Amino acid sequence: MFLLTISNTEVASIPGITVAGGNPELIKYTPVADAEFLFYSKPISIDAIPVTPEGHPTPAIITKASKILAGFPIIVVRSGTIVEPRLPFINITDKQGRNIVERTALPHIEEVLERSEILGGQLSDVSDEVYIAESVPGGTTTAQAVLTSLGYESIVSSASSNNPILLKMEIVNKAIKRYGRSIPLDWYEALREFGDPMMAFAIGFSHGYSGRIYLAGGTQMLAVAALMKETGRKPESILTTKYVVNDRTATFEKTARDIGVNFYSAMLDFSESRYSGLRDYERGMVKEGVGAGASVYIAEERGIGIRSIVEKVEEIYENITSKK
Repeated sequence: MFLLTISNTEVASIPGITVAGGNPELIKYTPVADAEFLFYSKPISIDAIPVTPEGHPTPAIITKASKILAGFPIIVVRSGTIVEPRLPFINITDKQGRNIVERTALPHIEEVLERSEILGGQLSDVSDEVYIAESVPGGTTTAQAVLTSLGYESIVSSASSNNPILLKMEIVNKAIKRYGRSIPLDWYEALREFGDPMMAFAIGFSHGYSGRIYLAGGTQMLAVAALMKETGRKPESILTTKYVVNDRTATFEKTARDIGVNFYSAMLDFSESRYSGLRDYERGMVKEGVGAGASVYIAEERGIGIRSIVEKVEEIYENITSKK
């Protein structure tokens, strides 16, 4: 069972913190547009494919390619988006995460944890393993804040090849100063003060779900794994892409070791693509999101090769660009 968790956080509105959208106005639509694209081949809520300001396509095209080839089901979970997706979804909350510099991120955390735990308990009866994926603009910054507040010396990735880590750490330091207490914190305080609604869903779900949990994402899922560890629950693995693991501006492998979580790296290769937007993945653009790495993992488990996935991605991208 593949759960795509879509969320927003006010942190994404801080200038320079995210490229998950063509411009600041589009950022609030990015999670729902990613979800809608998987089912309709185009967003419904907005007339634009989610791209970076440089025009690099959403990693949802990788997830969509893998889904088409492998035939696995995707369930969309709304945990704090500004906009309601125009497709069937499970609603956990419509409250987005707040700006951690200014105030507590998740004052409504109990509601999210309780509802997510109920869902986890119910889905335990129908599936023995689940993949939790995400689309959260600004989510690597909340991940940095959570990891730092738990006591990890880590650096998160970015959808940009120019990781704004100094800006992220400035935000984290201001947030911790605003909180006014010493760190490290316990999992509940770290999540409540500095997290985002996707993380809250994942933790609450893990409290209720009895099967195997795979975390589908990059350094954002390191924060989820660290929180799960503090609650006594360990994920099976983090499923990501080589673009995250090979990111020299971040500390994915070191932090994974510090947490004690295994990981899988999807060995995609767009270096020979005829499209510059895809070739730029090899230059460190975009990297991960919408469960891209996990979708490749599932496809490979079902006997589908990387080359077939890459070819399907190119086909989907060609369809997108030809309709512009």
